[in-house]
Amino acid sequence: MRDFRQLLVWQKAHELTLEVYRVSRAFPAEEKFGLTGQLRRSAASVPTNLAEGSGRRSRAEYAHFVGVACGSALETEYHLLLASDLGYLTPDAYQPLDERVQEIKRMLAGLSHSLKSPNP
Repeated sequence: MRDFRQLLVWQKAHELTLEVYRVSRAFPAEEKFGLTGQLRRSAASVPTNLAEGSGRRSRAEYAHFVGVACGSALETEYHLLLASDLGYLTPDAYQPLDERVQEIKRMLAGLSHSLKSPNP
């Protein structure tokens, strides 16, 4: 079993999730069960799936959870864009969040590739 907390992509995804929770506090109250909840769930799903996958026995199972995390990162990317387009996030708030998501997606792609490569 791997310690997911040592994984840099998990650390970055966790920090993004914390920031998403912070910024989404200012979203309109009517979005509590809408965009706010969806954004928070998709952001939290990235580090959650990395943690769950790290406890799996096989590389294939781990790779599956990394793939799910990647899907959640894409979902988060869209929810952030939607929040920005709706005016819930200023461009100054949106840009660094989007940059974080892009970095996490690249890191997840690299992790996925390494898990699917033959064992060294």
